[in-house]
Amino acid sequence: MRKKLLSGLVFFGVLASLLAVSMVFARGPHGQAGKSNIAHLYLYEKDPSTWEIVEDGAWGKMKYNLAGSEFEFVFNGHGLQSDTEYALIYYVDQENPFVNWGKIGAVISTGISNKGGNIHLAGSVDIGSIPYEEDLNFGDGAKIWLILSSDYSGLQMTGWHPTEYLFEHNLITFGDTDVP
Repeated sequence: MRKKLLSGLVFFGVLASLLAVSMVFARGPHGQAGKSNIAHLYLYEKDPSTWEIVEDGAWGKMKYNLAGSEFEFVFNGHGLQSDTEYALIYYVDQENPFVNWGKIGAVISTGISNKGGNIHLAGSVDIGSIPYEEDLNFGDGAKIWLILSSDYSGLQMTGWHPTEYLFEHNLITFGDTDVP
């Protein structure tokens, strides 16, 4: 009887651990939705010392079109600082990050979080196909981040507060159909 109780407790502990891990990493499906032109991307708060997703941290989900004349998207973020201006950006990885750090390929949208720490951004923007050829991730996908609006000017990051950002869970691609 004691052995069954102990193995039941061990099984329950393992099951609870797996459930906790799945809740951190699997808020829902990401990538292309079936065979449609729609895809989903999750962004997460990450620990900048390990780049691991912060359990119960801030997060967001972006729905976007994989191709079109403009990048159409809807983004909803949760658990953010309240009443704070954020920017949804395409971040370009450069060959020498110490010299070329902080290059933004496109500012997709900006907005202010509400008192509950939630933000809703939606629209369409002409950003061309991403990732750009100059991006080290060209051929693999583009990084989409949600950053503090106070940490960029033009297409250059001017500050670095990674504990306040949301980072991509996966890289994405977008094909501009207006480009031959």
